[in-house]
Formats: sequence, C-alpha cells, structure tokens
Amino acid sequence: MNKIFPILFLLSLSLTTYAQNFNFGAITYDDYEFDRKKLDSNANAIVLKEFGTASIQLDDNTGRLELNFEYHVKIKIYNKEGFKEANIVIPTYKDESSEETISDLKASTFNNFVETVMDKKAIFTENRSKYTRLTKFTLPNLKEGSIIEYSYKLKSPNLFNFRTWEFQGDIPKVISEYLVYIPGIYNYNVSLRGFQKLTDQKSELSKECLRLSGVAIDCSKITYVMKNIPAFIEEDNMTAPSNFKSAIYFELSDVQNLNGSKTSYTKTWKDIDYELSSYKTLGDQMKRKDVFKDLIPEITKGTATDLDKAKAVYNYIKKQIKWNNYYGKYSEDNIKKALENRSGNIADVNLSLIAALSAAGLDAEAVILSTRDNGTVNKLYPVMSDFNYLVAKVNIADKSYLLDATEPLLPFGLLPLRCINDQGRVINLKKPSYWIDLTASQKATTSYILIGKMTTDGKIIGTLTTHTMGYAAYNKRKDILRYSSPDEYVEKLDERLTRIKILEHQISNLDSVENSLIEKYEVEFTINDGTIKDQFYFSPFFISTISKNPFNLNERTYPVDLGAASDERIIINVLLPEKYQLLEKPKDMAIALPNAGGRYLLQTGLDENTISMSQILQFNNAIYQPEEYLFLKEFYSKIIQNQKTEFLLKQAN
Repeated sequence: MNKIFPILFLLSLSLTTYAQNFNFGAITYDDYEFDRKKLDSNANAIVLKEFGTASIQLDDNTGRLELNFEYHVKIKIYNKEGFKEANIVIPTYKDESSEETISDLKASTFNNFVETVMDKKAIFTENRSKYTRLTKFTLPNLKEGSIIEYSYKLKSPNLFNFRTWEFQGDIPKVISEYLVYIPGIYNYNVSLRGFQKLTDQKSELSKECLRLSGVAIDCSKITYVMKNIPAFIEEDNMTAPSNFKSAIYFELSDVQNLNGSKTSYTKTWKDIDYELSSYKTLGDQMKRKDVFKDLIPEITKGTATDLDKAKAVYNYIKKQIKWNNYYGKYSEDNIKKALENRSGNIADVNLSLIAALSAAGLDAEAVILSTRDNGTVNKLYPVMSDFNYLVAKVNIADKSYLLDATEPLLPFGLLPLRCINDQGRVINLKKPSYWIDLTASQKATTSYILIGKMTTDGKIIGTLTTHTMGYAAYNKRKDILRYSSPDEYVEKLDERLTRIKILEHQISNLDSVENSLIEKYEVEFTINDGTIKDQFYFSPFFISTISKNPFNLNERTYPVDLGAASDERIIINVLLPEKYQLLEKPKDMAIALPNAGGRYLLQTGLDENTISMSQILQFNNAIYQPEEYLFLKEFYSKIIQNQKTEFLLKQAN
C-alpha cells in the first residue's frame, strides 16, 4: 500500500499530461455537461480539475526560508446533497514563533456562465486550538448544476513535512495534479499512501530556482498526476482516513549546507532515545520521584502486592490531576505544577503517573503513540511529529499494564479507545526504546436478562437486568454521569423508550469501575391492547435491535477496526397467562465468520407456557481485513433479515 523513496532517486514515468495551473473562471460547456456516470453515477458532486504547486522560497522580509503553496480547484455540483462541497475549511498551524498564513483567496460560483463572486466578508477564521486556526467560507448562489471554483496561496514555515497532497477526497475527481519544486540541497523521503496508483509522474531539472547567500541552487521539478479517482467513503469502525486515502507525503531526510556540511533530520531511535530521556518536558519529568516521595506511604497504605500498589497510585493520580482536554507527548510545564494546579494535558497526567509509580518502587515506562484520529506512525524511521500522545506502562512480575490516568471511568489496564491504534514506542530511561502493540486488554461485554410474565390484558411486566464490562461499561457510565443523578438518567431513558415503561430502577457499581456495571429495571410494555386474545404476534427483538447494516459498500479497501473484541448476550423468558400454540417463530440460527472471527447464535421456542429467546453475538477480532469485509456485510444482512420475523401465538383449545 505504501511506497517510500528518496526524492533524488524518483523514477521518471511517461507524462502524457503535464501538470499546469488553469485559468480561473474559464468555465466551458464540457464542464457544465460533464456526465458523472464516467466516474460515479451516484456522486452528488465531482472535482473537474484540481491543481496545486509547492516550492521553497526565501522570504525577503524575514530572511527565512518558507514553503509557498498554491491551491486551485473547480467542482461541479449535481444536486442539493452536493451543496456541502461549497462549505470550505482550510486549516493552518502555528506555534510560539511562527504561523502559516493564507493570501489571495478568491472564490466564485458559476450558473450558466454567469459568475457570482464571493464577498470577502464571507471569510472568517476560528481558533480551533492553541495551535490550529481554521479559515472558513461558503460559496454563494448555489443551485443544482452550479460549478464552484476557488483558489488561495499559503505560506508556511514548516519545511520538514513540505506539503502533503491528498489525491483522494470525499467526492470523485476527474484529475488531480501536484507540482513541486524541491531545492537540490534538500533530500526528502516521499511516500505514496493509499490504494490508488499514480497515472503519471515526471521528474526534471529546474535551473536556479532558489538563491541563498548569492549561491544559485537548482531544483528537482516533480509532477504527480492521478486521474479518475474514486471518492473515499468513510464508514464506521475505522481509524484516521489519512491512513488509507491516496496521498503524497514528504518527510525531510537531510539538508546539504552551503559550507559543505550536512544536517540530518532522519534520526535513529538511538538518537531519539537520548533526546527524549534528557528533555525537560519528558525524560526529566519521568525522573521526578521527589514530587511523590512523601506522598507514596499514604497512597499505598494497606496494599499487599505490587499490583495493589500500582492500582492505588493509578487511582490517586486519576483523582488528583484532571485532564484539561489537550493532547500532548510533552509536559506543558512540569508535573509538580500539574499536581499543584490539579490540572494538565495528557502528558502531564501520565508523566505524573510514571513518576509516582517509580516513587512506589515499581518499574514504570512511558509509551508515546498516535491516536486513532491522528493516523499511524512511520515505522521505517523516527518521525516525532507522528506522535501526539503519551501513556504509562508498568511492569509487574511477568505482566505489563498500559495505563492512562486521564479517564476516571476506565479500569486499571484498559486504555481509552482513542489509544488503540497499531503500535506505540516504549521509552525507558535506561534501555533502548522498542515497539509495543496497542490492543484492548478487555472485551466489550454486555448481557441482558429479561424475566417477565404476560398479563391477560396484553402487557409484559418483568425485570430487565443488564451487566456490562470493558468499553461497554465505560460508555454506559459516561452516559449516566452526563446527568445530575442516576434518577435523571433513568427518567430521560424512559422518555426515549417508546415501547417500554420503567417502573423502578437500581444501578450498582457506578463508581466501582473495576467491577461490572449492573442496571436492574422493573419494566412494563404492551404487546397488544388485550382485545385479540386468541392469536397475536410478538417480536422478541426489542433489546439491542440490529435494524441497520453498518457495512454498505460494495468493496472496502481499508480494515474494519472495532478497537476491541465484543460479546453480547440476550436471554428472554416470558411466562404466558394461558396455554398457547406456537404457529410461527424466528428461525433458529448458527452462523459464523471465517477463521473463527465471530458468530451469531439464536434459539427461540415455547416450552410449556414460557416463551424464550437466547441470542449471542460475538466478534472475536478487534480488526477485520478488507478481504473479510463482504463476509461481515453478509453476516449482518442475515441477522437483520431474521430479526424482521416474529412469534405468532394462538390460544390453545
């Protein structure tokens, strides 16, 4: 899927269409008449042409090198669903000393060759975070059949990653072209990710494209072209789309300095280990056992084993330092201040945890990782910008536990789902770093048991007991604690349940996250109005009903990533008031996914005067590969089809 190659050794393929910008506003009859069936007959909009160029230039005002990027696109809108393509968001990034800037932004909508120019007042900016700013605008006068066009220039101080180019987007593209000028003194590693292949590629020499200190420098002029690009359709159960979209990525390897020396940016993990262990905001904070030395005796009082100690320290940090909702692999200041302020970013919280575990005499390490929405990390060589998060690892006897103290509702040893993303790098202050798999330590397990009886007036009254563990319990606890009390949660739940009325409730272990969350509800719901007593239908699929297939693509080129294996069980036993005959019932099923990937079991029946259902739905893998996608799709289709059937009961003579 990935191709990695140094910039100086790019192969030159035959280029039938040279990348070049196109004139703004030059709309043609062919643009208006473009038949979407050529690419995707269901497309709501299509990119007719997209062009970008990037080069490194010297800023005369600051005397610093910067990246100049230009973008230009023309899009055909086919229907109202395609109007959302006219809502444009351009992210720019900044730090304490520099920031990216946008200029020369223009945008127009064309209807039957009549141009409506976007008013500059329609452009506004939003500070998404401390480091990210969004430039937003919406193109005017949209109609079905409109063509929209916009372009802008961007200046960036970030030369390390040059400028990523995404060939694939959320709508199909007729052609996408990217032209880059890279000075000969810069050597980049370039990766083509995704499943779509380049249509054309060309590398040639551009003389004297840059002048530094009076020295003329030649550039590699590289053209990338991709045609007839399908839309990238996002479905549920996936990590960052950037892992799978077809795109060109650049990472700076080294720079040949004018004095003949070379500065290398592609470092070894040995280099990174040394740097991280000495960073004030990472390695130094891991060593701060002094912050917790006097607190540890009280924290670990009464603990009998190292595991008990680790749990006590983990629970202490969860209570003492609240996460401020900022990610980070480095401490914002230091862990002593985080403890005093009782607040900090991800790294502050978990570096505090590492230092406290070490102060308790336990073997603790740091793990840097990339979250699910941030993409996977480069394994060929260290790229620190790939990592955006840090968790703790504690080793007890022959077992290791990954810990994140930013989530009070997670049990010991279970990472937030956002961290379950391929592999992380373990940072040890005394040993070389190494990779570790980031997998869920627990299944998401749920069981429902309904024991009830049907009254003569067509109602079922009974007790519904639910047990949840793992991520299922975490999500449920989070739902409940959004409300001011469990009573309010149940009140709102009762309002949402149209068929079921909650009479009484009891929720246990809400704060005991190491234990199963137990919900017990006395419920009542109506099967029929009581007027038709001799014969009636009854569907047993009213708990955790599967009504929609989450997998609807004809083909999926990226894995289905559930994050964790899961197990859901439902048992229903309802005592009938009289003798009934079972005329129809849902078909008993036993279906399985290939390679023991999962199973669905269903048994229903009538024994004496008790109607029963037992259902098991298991997914034994956290990740299913693209070739298993159609099996998952068919698996769900069979379940959904069978859940449309009901019991038909007739009163016995």
